[in-house]
Amino acid sequence: MELLEILECSPPLAREPLDAERAAVLSQAFKALGDPVRLRIVSIVASHAGGEVCVCDITSAFELSQPTISHHLKVLKEVGLLTSERRASWVYYRLVPEALGELSALLNVPATV
Repeated sequence: MELLEILECSPPLAREPLDAERAAVLSQAFKALGDPVRLRIVSIVASHAGGEVCVCDITSAFELSQPTISHHLKVLKEVGLLTSERRASWVYYRLVPEALGELSALLNVPATV
């Protein structure tokens, strides 16, 4: 089971305090996005035409080794922000829109709060 289990009834932060378990789960996704490389990877995938990116295109965007990029991709998959599919010798990555939507909804606090 992925760390980010989507709950349709999850209220935004301003309506109801998070319980300790939910806060622990969501904090892992925010922690993953707190790394500049992982944030850039999510941005690359989100902005790519067709909504998916070959790992070769992700790797070429950085001056980092392939194992380092693989580690970052693994972290993003473990927290449920990315999903992947192997096609022949390449792996293609896609965002999990519901996961980003949940993080966004959590922080969607009205200006009057």
